[in-house]
Amino acid sequence: MQKPPLKLYLAAPRGFCAGVDRAIKIVEMALEKWGAPVYVRHEIVHNKYVVDELRAKGAIFVEELEEMPDDRPVIFSAHGVPKAVPAEAARRDMVYVDATCPLVSKVHIEAERHHDNGLQMVMIGHAGHPETLGTMGQLPEGEVILVETPEDVARIEVRDPARLAFITQTTLSVDDTAEIVAALKDRFPAIVGPHKEDICYATTNRQEAVKAMAPFIDAMLVVGAPNSSNSRRLVEVGRRAGCAYAQLVQRAEDIDWRALDGISAIGITAGASAPEVLIDEVVAAIADRYEISTEVVETAKERVEFKIPRALREPA
Repeated sequence: MQKPPLKLYLAAPRGFCAGVDRAIKIVEMALEKWGAPVYVRHEIVHNKYVVDELRAKGAIFVEELEEMPDDRPVIFSAHGVPKAVPAEAARRDMVYVDATCPLVSKVHIEAERHHDNGLQMVMIGHAGHPETLGTMGQLPEGEVILVETPEDVARIEVRDPARLAFITQTTLSVDDTAEIVAALKDRFPAIVGPHKEDICYATTNRQEAVKAMAPFIDAMLVVGAPNSSNSRRLVEVGRRAGCAYAQLVQRAEDIDWRALDGISAIGITAGASAPEVLIDEVVAAIADRYEISTEVVETAKERVEFKIPRALREPA
């Protein structure tokens, strides 16, 4: 049977960012240096395939330090951790390596600097997300107020409207965040913002590529995990940019083929924690059903690299 034709647009950049790449290397190098098992507090990045691959190599993933012994190394995930976590690891004399993305660490440093200057913090982020918990946990309780929507801004109570600063989670929707920032500046004209945008380059670049691709496609598939903030934002950005159908898929087996019936053009992108092997798998599944012609929509080139912590560069 002849396969129907389909134009496939591949977003670029897509998939792994420098922070995710670094975090995965940290786990792999820790296993090489200290042998298995190496413990990881929380999923190192939000992707089941990546976590399962590392688990097969000897990584053990837990939620809290109390679930691990004192005599094995522990790695903190790319999302960052509250200050209390490394403090507890040090108290227990544990060997630990911090895989927090340097761009998340930048937000942590910003928050501390503002706090030292006597400013109360407003954080734009998602309640319960590990990055939000880690960032809020850099300061004493009550010093960071979380807002998720412009409506939240109208309801918050602050200590002194003239002594405020805001920070953001690094994986938010650029457009949604701009609306919340506008609401904050409208209500608190003296509020201090970051010197440089907190939303990371990878999140911004992937959203821009989706916006550029959206006018040409009938449907879009975002390869990523349901607990991945930046992946979920890509689905929302695609819909907002005019894509009639956008679906988040972890693997090719998750594709809803009925929803794609009758389409002539599809876009593929991936969240910053999704490996290229999963994107290839999705493209191969589409090629099994359609006669595809492929075009890359590139909006930026990424050449960012982050150093591996010294502890792993030194011999055992």
